[in-house]
Amino acid sequence: MTLPETSAPKPRGPKPPIPLSIITGFLGSGKTTLLNRILTDPAMADTAVIINEFGEIGLDHLLVDQASDGILELSSGCLCCTIRGDLVTTLENLLRRLDNGRMDRLARVVIETTGLADPAPILHTVMLHPYLVLRYRLESVVTLVDAVNGLATLDEHEEARRQAAVADRIVLTKTDLLYGPDLKTVEPLADRLSALNPGARRLNAQAGEAAPGRLFDAGLYDPDSKIPDVAKWLNAEAFAADHDRHYHHDHGGHHHHDHDHAHGHGHDVNRHDDKIRAFTLSTDRPIAASALEMFLDLLRSAHGPKLLRMKGVVQLAEDPDRPVVIHGVQHVFHPPATLDRWPDADRRTRMVFITYDLPESFVRKLFESFSGALLPDTPDPKTMLDNPLAITGFSQK
Repeated sequence: MTLPETSAPKPRGPKPPIPLSIITGFLGSGKTTLLNRILTDPAMADTAVIINEFGEIGLDHLLVDQASDGILELSSGCLCCTIRGDLVTTLENLLRRLDNGRMDRLARVVIETTGLADPAPILHTVMLHPYLVLRYRLESVVTLVDAVNGLATLDEHEEARRQAAVADRIVLTKTDLLYGPDLKTVEPLADRLSALNPGARRLNAQAGEAAPGRLFDAGLYDPDSKIPDVAKWLNAEAFAADHDRHYHHDHGGHHHHDHDHAHGHGHDVNRHDDKIRAFTLSTDRPIAASALEMFLDLLRSAHGPKLLRMKGVVQLAEDPDRPVVIHGVQHVFHPPATLDRWPDADRRTRMVFITYDLPESFVRKLFESFSGALLPDTPDPKTMLDNPLAITGFSQK
């Protein structure tokens, strides 16, 4: 006997993933000060902040109640918890509270790293976990930079350069300690950060710019409309503008874009930063899904540690009306997401890269080999698949 459709229980769809952001920055960059400030903001309601130790940020004035599982309920309406055992356990505990009704809503999770931490392992923790990657979605990496000591820190510590390179938002702190109301003394540091990562929006904490909405709403989806904003997420124009600024300054020349061929941009800044490259690739040609998969597999298998961060939107030959969004951190890629439609008129494949000791020309040649361009002295895709070592034959100059 077939029951009427109205009798059958309606299946529950999957819950939308929870945005997850990371706050990082070198020792003394002001993470504790920033956390204390934003934890009092009503915009942080329904947010969980994961820290290493409660004592590090002095939460006595914010404490409302302490739960048995090491989670503090704060007066602002958000939660604060320590990393218990490991990060996976902490993130699972939050989901457990949400799913069993002990928490009504979880709008966002923010993780604070230690000052010497490379944020990549934290990103990998979520992206590699088969369950967490379904329930959380990486939204933004926020990196704090001390305006007083930032240049020296970038000179002396590779970790600081990596923290800046992978950021979606860079927050300048302690600018009030510098002389001059016009902040002219910050310009060398701002230029340095722009060269390391032209796509990251810079915020001045002392000017009140580091509010929660500006810190964390850097994901693919608009937090209000839930509609993807590809152009804002990629911010590829900033990479091109930064390249053009340096190109015209260094060469006094003109630059021509040919959208029928993949093109990229990269430049060295000085002896400290010359291994970190920021560039874009784009093409009007739709790409076969198998070619895209092979390109990404070869890139991450051969040079994964050098791929600090990569974002892209791709027009597939098999389904050109529905773009695919890709996002990788080193050798780890988030499962690709297919959008229902192109959110704007620009239907080009666009990818932005931040790499370490991996020249743009090498990545571009590899991409063009798989995207259909015929290049001299370049292995074809079949050759590279039959012999993955052929990838090492590309010039990395």
